[in-house]
Formats: sequence, structure tokens, C-alpha cells
Amino acid sequence: SRYLMTVWLPKKNAQALKVGMLDVLRDMPLRSITPDRGKEFALHAQLSDELQVPFYFPEPGQPWQRGSNENTNGLLRQYFPKRQDLGQYSAAQIQAVTDKINLRPRKCLGWKCAYEVLFRKTLRLV
Repeated sequence: SRYLMTVWLPKKNAQALKVGMLDVLRDMPLRSITPDRGKEFALHAQLSDELQVPFYFPEPGQPWQRGSNENTNGLLRQYFPKRQDLGQYSAAQIQAVTDKINLRPRKCLGWKCAYEVLFRKTLRLV
């Protein structure tokens, strides 16, 4: 569905990422997770067991294997430039950007938005 879920983490480490991902993904319908190759995914095996979903890691230096991830990063960068301190944004501001992205029609989804695909609802945009 390409539905984006965001969570602000106080630290960029494996334990904080595991807790954050479990919080937002626990009750979501998942098929797989394809992260980048950062060391913050060191606890991926525990996450995989707890969420009952496989992790697929791309080959090093081959970002085209994670096309959706790279595209989503580009969409986020329209609002949050690289190396910018995200601590200056409130949770509500980050959620507002997440909602904008999830309600944005996408060509790859037949001009539906990720919200429509995940929740099987049709939105009327006027």
C-alpha cells in the first residue's frame, strides 16, 4: 500500500528503533519489511519474530532494490531537509506531514492514495 507510518525516536539505536517499530507496526497487516542497511536494524531478528514478518535486506550499494523506500525518503525530504534536527518539530507537525503523504495520489497505485489502498476506502478529493 506504501502507507507511511512515522515515529520520532529519542536516539538512533537498535533498541529505540525496535520499540518504536513495535509500537506502530504491531497491529498492522504486514507482508515484509525492507529496511536500509543501517546499524539501527541490528535487532531485526527479534522484530521479525515479534511481528511475524520477514526482513529483506538489499545488497550494499544497490538502492534500486528498495525503490519504495527511496521514493518515500524523497517525499519526506520535501518537508524535512537532510541533516535537519527533527527535534524542532512537534509530534503533531510530523504527523501532519505523514498524513499529507498518505493522502497524496500516486501513479503506482492507480492514482489512489496509500490510505485508500491500505484501508480499502475511496476518498473523494474536491
